[in-house]
Amino acid sequence: MEGSKEKESYAVPIGVSARHVHLTGEHVEILFGKGYELTRKKELMGGQFASNEQVTIVGYKLRAMENVRILGPVRKKSQVEISATDAIKLGIKAPVRDSGDIENSAPITIVGPKGAIYLKEGCIIAKRHIHMAPSDARAAGVKNGEVVSVKAENVRGTTFNHVTIRVDESYTLEMHIDTDEANAAGIITGDTALIYKS
Repeated sequence: MEGSKEKESYAVPIGVSARHVHLTGEHVEILFGKGYELTRKKELMGGQFASNEQVTIVGYKLRAMENVRILGPVRKKSQVEISATDAIKLGIKAPVRDSGDIENSAPITIVGPKGAIYLKEGCIIAKRHIHMAPSDARAAGVKNGEVVSVKAENVRGTTFNHVTIRVDESYTLEMHIDTDEANAAGIITGDTALIYKS
């Protein structure tokens, strides 16, 4: 079309994030025993790691999901991140939030080998986002906190709107979506999507 302008794009690898738990040091000890510390299974970006430890999460009417992995290191507040399908199975109404934004979120119980904790709030569906180092952000022409659209140009051709940019020196370039989003769009970890900008 005359006068139209082709949109520029920036390729981003995708990581599919399964349900997981973040815990305070106090809660680690309640669940696993006094003095217990999480052990590393796999290094992740930003100094985080997938631990060897797993727990059971329990929603309303004692609906439970076992073998939910804990991500370390310990945090100031405990938090559970699940998918919308998980929320239905657990019988809870978890809001879509940025990680760490747990005020007035869903309650959940976490059960470990030595004890259990009840979170009055703390269970969310994580909002889709992209981790970037500052150099990646400059190359893509985006800034920390900016909200963009991302298209997966595969057989399903899915466009993800409302994707938040997160920039930090410790980050590796990767877009994080949950298992529901990945399954609906026919995406697996390692696939690539494109950030579009005018």
